[in-house]
Amino acid sequence: MNEGKNETNGRTAEETVVSRTTLFVQHAIVNLCRLVVAVTFIVSGFVKAIDPLGTQYKIEDYAAAVGIMQPAGSLATLGLSVALSAVEFSLGVLLLFAIHRRVVSRITAVFMAIMTIITLWLWIAEPVKDCGCFGDAIHISNAQTLMKNIVLLASAVIVAWRPLQMVRFISRSNQWIVINYTVLFIVGVSIYCLYMLPLFDFRPYHIGADIKKGMEMPPGEKGPEFETTFIMEKDGERREFSLDNYPDSTWTFIDSKTVQVSEGYVPPIHDFSVVMQPDGVDVTEDLLANKDYTFLLVSPQLEKADDSNFGDIDRIYEYATGNGMNFIGLTASSDEAISRWRDITGAEYDFGITDGTTLKTMIRSNPGLFLLKEGRVIGKWSHNDLPDPASQEFKALIKNGIDNGNFDTAKKVVKVVIWFVIPLFLLTLADRLWAWSSIVRNTRKKNKLYKLLKKKKMRKKIVAGNWKMNLNLQEGVALAKELNEALTAEKPNCDVIICTPFIHLASVAQAIDQNVLALGAENCADKEKGAYTGEVSAEMVKSTGAQYVIIGHSERRSYYAETPEILKEKVLLALKNGLKVIFCIGESLEEREANKQNEVVKAELEGSVFNLSEEDFRKIIIAYEPIWAIGTGKTATSDQAEEIHAYIRSIIAEKYGKAVAEDTSILYGGSCKASNAPELFAKPDIDGGLIGGAALKAADFRGIIDAWK
Repeated sequence: MNEGKNETNGRTAEETVVSRTTLFVQHAIVNLCRLVVAVTFIVSGFVKAIDPLGTQYKIEDYAAAVGIMQPAGSLATLGLSVALSAVEFSLGVLLLFAIHRRVVSRITAVFMAIMTIITLWLWIAEPVKDCGCFGDAIHISNAQTLMKNIVLLASAVIVAWRPLQMVRFISRSNQWIVINYTVLFIVGVSIYCLYMLPLFDFRPYHIGADIKKGMEMPPGEKGPEFETTFIMEKDGERREFSLDNYPDSTWTFIDSKTVQVSEGYVPPIHDFSVVMQPDGVDVTEDLLANKDYTFLLVSPQLEKADDSNFGDIDRIYEYATGNGMNFIGLTASSDEAISRWRDITGAEYDFGITDGTTLKTMIRSNPGLFLLKEGRVIGKWSHNDLPDPASQEFKALIKNGIDNGNFDTAKKVVKVVIWFVIPLFLLTLADRLWAWSSIVRNTRKKNKLYKLLKKKKMRKKIVAGNWKMNLNLQEGVALAKELNEALTAEKPNCDVIICTPFIHLASVAQAIDQNVLALGAENCADKEKGAYTGEVSAEMVKSTGAQYVIIGHSERRSYYAETPEILKEKVLLALKNGLKVIFCIGESLEEREANKQNEVVKAELEGSVFNLSEEDFRKIIIAYEPIWAIGTGKTATSDQAEEIHAYIRSIIAEKYGKAVAEDTSILYGGSCKASNAPELFAKPDIDGGLIGGAALKAADFRGIIDAWK
């Protein structure tokens, strides 16, 4: 007696425990890493997606740092912004649900490798201060970003190492729903936020923010020093001025820039200032202290501002002036751009100059509308969604002093949950409930009768027409078109194939829809190519567009002395060239009368197709054709046909197994007509017919096809 041994596998109990423990730990680590990467990607991708312009600005910072901003262009960077957020968010969701585990885990590892290299460059060169990984939601240094990406890269590599250990939350059959819904959702969110404003505003100028408080320095902190420089032009001369020596109105404003000249605590808002044009008066303090409402039309670049809604802007301007409110345009553009805007829109309001980066931070719209009161942000609107001063919502806003609809973050979170989280949760729940019911389904499948009916249902029903040497080209094309139109109008309950002479194939292929009516040839050569005058190779048949070929028809065997060896070569060449084979077998009248039909059909199968692998044999359709019933008007009774069909299926089962036999379609090919087709097709082992003369007239052929109804 071997103590401590497990007789089943020969390992000690201790070895078994260690093995299981190792597997459990490995499994836990892979899934933990998968969750870390998935959640990070989902959060990072989502915050980028809701602020596509912010992501675009960050991409442009990167592009400018490497000197490719000019060739890239704003449209390209905007498209890259939307694509980057969609890819990141989608990879996170696919990892979370363990969808396409191998491919997704490898793509994620490659993605993180690229991001880690970029952040290494950021850490070394410091071209930008913030990588923008989490948009404006979370700001981290370049060193912190590098550490984060190293952890994520290591986690992604572990997941890619053992992707199949990720636990699936949803079955493979329903994964396409998650994939498509995720991509549509995240791209849709980006488009919505691009057209309107970001769904969630993480910037210091969000609705409800107090700009004055945002500019305050905590007690004891020393702030950094900033210097704003104005580029002005007069008589062709350009010079730089500060606020202390701002020139008179004879100088034309060209541009401005604000730079940090010393380190220190930087408050959330540190670069908000408004200098009115053309007199150069700084009105920042007065603007933030004003107890009345002030409308700010914010446009970082008036040259690129959308002027299609200037009528709505004018109505708001008239409302403001009529109710004793201020209305000011803010821009970083030149006097020339301001004049051009006034010419286009007829604007009568004054303009102030503010730093361009500040304006882009204030609102993700060009132009966008701000509403302030005592320095507090009351409302923000995109130029695509400007308020109507006469509406009840706007009146309530003015009365209450806050845009409650956009200020309520909880409602926005609920919307995201309703539109994305809940649908995927319900899909997952339904999918898991269905998976749990598999026990019942498996129990049913153990029932032999159920298995037989199931396989019969799965086996293809086929009606194939063999035109033989009939119909000229024009007649053949006309018949094919007639059949195609009829079957398109009324879908058949079976697969329909027409096998035509060689000269018809290319023309008929152009005239039919092979999803409705498939095309086949009546024969092919047993040679691949060469000096064989008059022959047509399997490759040539395939090149016409045909999908099927008849091989071994009794007329070829008797008239042209085609031997089993010749037929074997034809079958191999047909399969090699991607054709599906309708292989004919059957006995003569003498063989039937001598009760040798079983021996004959078995020998014909063994001589030409039983040499095939299981994979290749599954591409074979068997057509049993009693030679004594072809073109004679005689027909085997339905019981005779069923008996031989059942025998054929049994010898296929002996060779390839019961599963292959049950999946093989076996057609009857002996003077089948519309009158006897229903009785023949009702038999469990008869899966359709190979039709001769009745296939030459559309009505007769349709009658046989309709027998499956």
